[in-house]
Amino acid sequence: MKKCLAVINFSFTTLLAVSLHAQTLPAAVMESLRQVQVPASALGVYVQEVAAPAEATVPLLSWQSDLAMQPASTMKLVTSYAALDLLGPAYVWTTSVYRTGQLEGDVLEGDLILQGGGDPHLVLENFWMLLRQIRAEGIRVIRGHLIIDSSWMELPQFDAAEFDGDPTRPYNVGPDSLLVNYNVLNLELHPDPGALQVVNLSPLALQTSVNVLYAGGACEAWREKLTPTFTFANQQIHLNLTGSYPRSCGDKTWSLQPYPLTHQEYVGALFRNLWQELGGEFDGTLQAGTVPAAATRVTTFQSDRLADVLRSMNKYSNNVMTRLVLLTLDREANQLPANPARAAQRVQQWFASLGMDATGLQLENGSGLSRSERISPWQMGRMLNHAYASSVMPELMSSLPVLGVDGTMAKRAVNLPVAGHAHIKSGSLEGVHNFAGYVLAASGKRYVVVCFVNHKNAQKTDAAQDRLLQWIYDHG
Repeated sequence: MKKCLAVINFSFTTLLAVSLHAQTLPAAVMESLRQVQVPASALGVYVQEVAAPAEATVPLLSWQSDLAMQPASTMKLVTSYAALDLLGPAYVWTTSVYRTGQLEGDVLEGDLILQGGGDPHLVLENFWMLLRQIRAEGIRVIRGHLIIDSSWMELPQFDAAEFDGDPTRPYNVGPDSLLVNYNVLNLELHPDPGALQVVNLSPLALQTSVNVLYAGGACEAWREKLTPTFTFANQQIHLNLTGSYPRSCGDKTWSLQPYPLTHQEYVGALFRNLWQELGGEFDGTLQAGTVPAAATRVTTFQSDRLADVLRSMNKYSNNVMTRLVLLTLDREANQLPANPARAAQRVQQWFASLGMDATGLQLENGSGLSRSERISPWQMGRMLNHAYASSVMPELMSSLPVLGVDGTMAKRAVNLPVAGHAHIKSGSLEGVHNFAGYVLAASGKRYVVVCFVNHKNAQKTDAAQDRLLQWIYDHG
């Protein structure tokens, strides 16, 4: 009799799971999708209460959750959890400085060597601090060369224009052992009566030629109306800016990668300017190389902790930071120059080690800026549920944008009650508009949520996605 009841109970649970798996999306979500002509077949959704074992809990909502889809930047969640689990929240990167030759007073009769250590967050102020440390070691005049040692990783053949044809976009910056300030140039645009003024906010020698016409109308897609072209010669960066600029835009800040400068050329140009500002002298050349065995260590600079790096990375969806975090997993596992393919394989092995089916999971660079990366909403949801029960849950969750409050989700769902009650990582490419994270429902229960939209009109689904988050808040 007990066995019979167990079978009946199992069958009921199974039927309930199937029913929920096949259920229709919430009516408000369906209506929003209809308005922007996106079929429900373009969605994959997975919603489940956290904490309980995933295999023992029926999802609150599961819609085509087993389909391997393009994740866009939600893939950063996989890279982030893998890094926290394998490296630990307190992991740091080290940038080292060496010298050759003799130090006579404050004059170095030799080369200065900057050895990159893969720091994803070596921002301008940290690089300036590193140079201050060098000056504090008594070096003012450098008679030799500036050597960049990038042996921390295997430098790939990277084309910043490959993904979408615009190599000046910061999201297209490639990884480097010594990545400084994300390899970007920060500008301010001021529409003065006579001509558009371009102000350089970065400590780089920059000459500008501006041939921009003023336009009327609303300030829409202003970046697409400007064409920046960079050249580099004699340690001088030249920007030629053409196109049009709506007067209604007013003042704008603009970050650009000064392509086709290499990372090494960018670091060299930055070093020259900052070294001079610090009272130093350097007239040598920039060269690539490695640290000689007989070199003397001058100083080192440690990065922020991994947990802090992930907050910067995920709140603002920084692709090149994510690439370096992924590469670090291979570097630490093999103690060899970091390799992108091995790093992706390392994460797939780690994913499977969590006891989850990795079938269909594909990683390329771990950032989601890829057309080949794939993961299903079910896999993403299961991983997030596993992360919630882990010791690094606080670090992972705090790295995510808060809905309607900060980061890439600051302007989403601001007038809905769910705002402020969800930690959500968004992800967008052309034809892809996704999110994944955690929602704290009005009931006090917390839910994992994953919503992938892969469709030509995906960018129009903000309202549908916000309504899904509100539905979870109301019904969870």
